[in-house]
Parts: sequence; structure tokens; C-alpha cells
Amino acid sequence: MSTYVLAAVAGLLTGAGLIIAIGPQNVFVIRQGVARSHVIPVVAVCAISDVVLILAGVAGLGALVAAHPAVVTIAKIVGGGYVVVLGLMAARRCLRSSEAIVTNAGEANNVSRWAAVGMTLALTWLNPHVYLDTVLTMGAIANSHGNAKWAFAIGACLASLLWFASLGGGATRLARHFASPRSWRVLDAVVAVVMLAMGAMLIASV
Repeated sequence: MSTYVLAAVAGLLTGAGLIIAIGPQNVFVIRQGVARSHVIPVVAVCAISDVVLILAGVAGLGALVAAHPAVVTIAKIVGGGYVVVLGLMAARRCLRSSEAIVTNAGEANNVSRWAAVGMTLALTWLNPHVYLDTVLTMGAIANSHGNAKWAFAIGACLASLLWFASLGGGATRLARHFASPRSWRVLDAVVAVVMLAMGAMLIASV
């Protein structure tokens, strides 16, 4: 029994280490939380996607992706390009007038739920780091625990659920600090820098 508990704890810590990082997906969740726009479906998509990828990696999908390097290369090009576009959009919002930023912040809640979900899916599944970290790395570490690999997977999945729930809920509570246009401008500037840097690094790594 202790073997399975230790494996679950290892999965929780490993999952936290790989998931808790400032990247396009996390930045998007933060922005949605601050805007109080479709937070629950966005968080649900992120968490469920992570669970699916973790379980796939543990089940052996990691070996399939590793055997076909072209899959990772294509993911880097497509994902990098998409992230760069999102970074440019954030930079454009940052450079707009204060009045336009206030209007956009107010209109955030009117954005279609499906549009928010679609962007979340794209940021998740087009990000090659998801496959490199969550599928390959997590799958390899989990399988090193032998019969306790599924206990490891449960711990890793729990880490993802806790992280995204905390991220979305925490950002929502910070919403009152973003009542001014300047705060939104700073947030969008951070979003632009992170996404442009991430996109450039992904494309350059091909």
C-alpha cells in the first residue's frame, strides 16, 4: 500500500513541477479569470486535457510520439506560429488607447463560450511542450514505477486539477485590481512578451 501512496505523491509533485509554469495556456487562464469570462469552462478544458494527456502518456502513447519525431516538429511549427499570433494580438491591445481597453475589458464577458473553449483547446493541444512534458516525460516517469504507475498518474492528474482550479479562481479574485485601463495594459504587455518569446523559441528549436 505504501508503494502506491509514494507513487501517488511522486506523481503529484512531478505533475506540479511540469504544469506550474508561466506559458501561453496559463497566461490565458489568468486573463480569463481576471476578466471573469467563461472561467469554469476554460479551467475545465485545461484540466481535462491534462488528464487525458497524462493517462495517454502512462498508457504508452509517449513511445508512439517518440518514434515519430516529425509529429513533434510539426507541432512546434504550428504551435509556435499560433502563439506568436496571440502575442501580437495582446501587443495590439496593449498599444490601444485607454478608452478602447476599458471597452474591451467590459466586452470580454460577451465573447462566445465556444470561442473561449476553442482558443483554450488550441493553446493546449497545439503546444508541443504538452507532448514533450506531459506525454513523454510524465509517461516515462510513471512507467518507471512499475505496477504503481497508475497511482502515479492519479497524483499527476490531481496536481493538474488543483493547479488550474487555483489559477482560475485566484485570477478571478484579482479582478478588482484590474479596474483601471493601466492594469489591463500591463497585463496585456506581459501576455505579449510571454507568448512572443515562447512562440519564437518553439519555431527556433525546429
